[in-house]
Amino acid sequence: MPFKLNRDRRRHIPRQKHRVTNSAAYDAALRQRGSLTVWFTAEAIEGWRAAPRATPGGQPWYSPLAILTGLTLRAVFRLALRQTEGLIGSIIGLLGLALAVPDHSTLSRRAKTLEVPRPPLRHASEPLHLLVDSTGLRLCGAGEWLQEKHGTKTRRSWRKLHIGLDAGNGQIAAASLTAKEVDDGAEVGPLLDQITGAVASFTGDGGYDQDRVYTSVAERYPEAAVVIPPRTTAVPSDTAATAPTQRDGHLKHIAEHGRMAWQRASGYTTRARAEAAIGRFKQVIGDGLRSRTDDRRATEIDVAVHALNRMVELGRPNYVRTA
Repeated sequence: MPFKLNRDRRRHIPRQKHRVTNSAAYDAALRQRGSLTVWFTAEAIEGWRAAPRATPGGQPWYSPLAILTGLTLRAVFRLALRQTEGLIGSIIGLLGLALAVPDHSTLSRRAKTLEVPRPPLRHASEPLHLLVDSTGLRLCGAGEWLQEKHGTKTRRSWRKLHIGLDAGNGQIAAASLTAKEVDDGAEVGPLLDQITGAVASFTGDGGYDQDRVYTSVAERYPEAAVVIPPRTTAVPSDTAATAPTQRDGHLKHIAEHGRMAWQRASGYTTRARAEAAIGRFKQVIGDGLRSRTDDRRATEIDVAVHALNRMVELGRPNYVRTA
């Protein structure tokens, strides 16, 4: 962000003030996020039972849509699997439906192989502006009570969540979960592979200032602009005079006009939306992973992303700067 350059005198810079212009619609969208009718829809009820299979083996009782509905309720309301089973059973009972209730073991087992749908593109002919960022999510385990009771210290373990945000509609277009040792630049390729349409620009923080990041974007989207702030110790490439790269152009603009001017000219300031999306993820879904295995954790992330995108579809605030 531009204010990082004024760290020594940040206290003298007044905070920006904004006003929401669609308060009524946004308030209604926030109320809908807690409505069961948004998550347990008529479509889910219609497709609750699984289609009969012709191959050898037992017949499945629940469709993937039913499992996705249950896991979505679990993510939105932060429930354990048994509490999710109880919530689904109470909803079916209140509605008077003749539907079977998936038990917690079924939800856990089916989560291993569940395929969660990705959000559709806003406009098939309009390329998106991708904002990437990453954060850490802790794993479930012994809590503070156990440490205080027995005087033991557990080795903290966590996973890294990588997201790619569509700057236009605020939805998470790509997401992946990796080990904590995986570098941000190494996960750029898998994130881009999840994008089905064209990409106009790729924006990330200084941690993505790597040659392989520029290479990964150029291989998939040669015309895409890569907006990454070069390190303070960065130097132009050997071909800067004859065939300058995008990074050389960034360095030249920073040397001539300053880093803050480059951030405004390149559109780097929009990367704050990716940080806001991560903050929204941790506030709504939580900062930890409840599942015990990596494949189920990956499904847990996909379900959480699916739920957050659904919340964004319900309504977003429109801000206007007032000061």
